[in-house]
Amino acid sequence: MGRGYIVEDAVEGYLSKLCEQQAGPVTGLLIGQSSAQRDFVIMATQTPQREESTGATGNSLDKEWVTEHARQVSRMLPGGLSVLGVFIVTGTDGKDALPTVRQLVFAVENLISSERLWSPADDDVTDCVTLQVNPKTRKTICRTFDVKDPKSIAKPADWKYQSGVCSSWTMVSCCVTVDLLVPLPNNRTSTENMDACLKEGLKVWAHQINHGVCLIDGKKLPEDTELTAGQKKNVRQTYTAQLLITPGDQRQTDVVQQCGGSVSVRGTIHSRAYLHSNKPKAKLAEKLLKRDAVSTVATRVQMLVEELLTSEEESKQQTEQFSLPRRVFCPVKATGPVCVCDYQFSDDAPSEVTDRLKEMLDIDAAEDDLDTRQEMAAEITESSFTAGCEESTVETVEVLESKRNNCTGVAIATAVALLAAAASMLYLNDV
Repeated sequence: MGRGYIVEDAVEGYLSKLCEQQAGPVTGLLIGQSSAQRDFVIMATQTPQREESTGATGNSLDKEWVTEHARQVSRMLPGGLSVLGVFIVTGTDGKDALPTVRQLVFAVENLISSERLWSPADDDVTDCVTLQVNPKTRKTICRTFDVKDPKSIAKPADWKYQSGVCSSWTMVSCCVTVDLLVPLPNNRTSTENMDACLKEGLKVWAHQINHGVCLIDGKKLPEDTELTAGQKKNVRQTYTAQLLITPGDQRQTDVVQQCGGSVSVRGTIHSRAYLHSNKPKAKLAEKLLKRDAVSTVATRVQMLVEELLTSEEESKQQTEQFSLPRRVFCPVKATGPVCVCDYQFSDDAPSEVTDRLKEMLDIDAAEDDLDTRQEMAAEITESSFTAGCEESTVETVEVLESKRNNCTGVAIATAVALLAAAASMLYLNDV
């Protein structure tokens, strides 16, 4: 018996529309949550049309375009939601299309997993789903592959539609204070070196988060505690959590090493996770919430670094400040209270967020649908550099020398962090 998939009936309607509207093969992603017993698919989104396709011709598929779409979508999913697999709407025979969907699902998982900063758990589900839909007969073929096994063969899976799949899912949320210092290489113009240093620094912080203590509604619950125990059936529950990091762990990055500068990330971010309604445990809530905290910080840093690396202008200042984008949420209306998210830079209009939601997730959202209350936009002001204000401190850059008098220090930055709700800032310092 293969895995079972409980699918929101809105997905059936979405796939039917694609069958009616599209003539050629259409690919897309299946989004939801895995559990040990079964998986839940709450939405599907087609791969955006590429204006000038360089990787595909005719009816062939552009694998790189599909996987890049999956990477962008993965960044827009809060804790508990992930890309479970791919679908393809095609009139090609099931056996003939099998090699294509197999390549796609492995390529998608490989790219998404390469960006994760947390280590897989023993109980993580490694099966990903592929769904083939014939646009004429509407026949569907559902199979799974174990993406951790390169030699994995297709296994049949059960695909069942149901209404209100996530209408009573539990939400756990918290605010996480970030104070992170990452040394940069001497050759900061090297994209590869910079990315490697940032990833290693973020991994250290991710390790601290993973070993932190999680309190749910102010209590440290045993791992096997059922969050919905004693609650009325089909009633959605919300919990507030805290992630506590010991002072000793926070100082692990204060070491002397050779570098050409540093990146300091400071502020507070909003993290949340959604849990399926099939007797979710405290252990799952903690795991998903921690992973979301790590992923949302890493995503924002990477987004800004990508923007900086594409800029040809080199600043002459020793210290530069940049605002990280704030997290904005948008409900997936067809499936109830569950939300997806996007990241809004200070110069982004709300319409740009709704445009990205449409392009990446095929969600028709109005500006009024956006939840911008969870995080404040970080602001850079003159007071960030001057003393005399209770909410700001003097920003300094210090260089520590080794006993050999070589410049092997880490730039230590002290700067203002706007913590009035949940805000985030990134400071890029050159030695």
